[in-house]
Amino acid sequence: MSVQGLIGKKIGTTQVFRDDNSADCVTVIRVESCVITQVKTIEKDGYSSVQVGSIKSKNPNMPLKGHLGVDNTAYKVLREFKVFDSSQINTGDVLDVGMFEVGEKVNVSALSKGRGFAGTIKRHGFHGGPKTHGQSDRHRAPGSVGAGSSPGRVFKGKKMSGHMGASKVTVRNLEVVVADVDKGVIFLKGAVPGHRNSLVSINKVSSYNGGSK
Repeated sequence: MSVQGLIGKKIGTTQVFRDDNSADCVTVIRVESCVITQVKTIEKDGYSSVQVGSIKSKNPNMPLKGHLGVDNTAYKVLREFKVFDSSQINTGDVLDVGMFEVGEKVNVSALSKGRGFAGTIKRHGFHGGPKTHGQSDRHRAPGSVGAGSSPGRVFKGKKMSGHMGASKVTVRNLEVVVADVDKGVIFLKGAVPGHRNSLVSINKVSSYNGGSK
C-alpha cells in the first residue's frame, strides 16, 4: 500500500536499550483505528491522496454523515495523506504501524503545547535590558518597536509579546526504533510536539521529497 502516513496518539516518553547497552530516548505513539474514508484521484480531484479517519464519533453531525455516508462509521478526526498510486487503495482499508520499518525516518506533525500569553524573552529569546546603572522595572521590557513620525507605525511581523504555542509544529527525520503491530504502538527516537494524549500525524519522509516508496 502506498499510503504515506497515519494518525496516532502521543502516550509519553521512555527509553529503549540497544544491543551495545546504549539507551535511546523515544516517544511512544499509539496507533488506534485508522480507516481510509475517501480516496482522491487526479482525474476527479486534481491530485492523489487519501483521507484517513480515526477515533469513532458517537454523535456525528449531519455534514459528517453526508460526507461519510449514513451507513458508514463516522470519525472525529480526518486527515489527508499523499499517495503515489491510488489504484490499489479502497475505502474502508485499515492502516497500522506495519507500514513503517525499523530504522526508517519519519516526519511528525502535531499542535505544540500552549504557553498562553508570553513576553518577548520567553517567546523570542530576547536578551533583556541591563540590570544596573539606574534601570528600574525595565529588565524584561521589549524595547523600541519602531520609529516615531516616519514611518509612524509598527511593521508587520515585529517580534512582540503574544500568544505562544498551540501551533502546528513538524519535527523531521525521526528514526523508527520499534514498530509493534500487535500492540499498535510505534517508538520514535527523539521528542514529538504536543502534550500527552494529543493527536499526531506520522508521515514518511518520502512523501515530502517526492520519493516512490
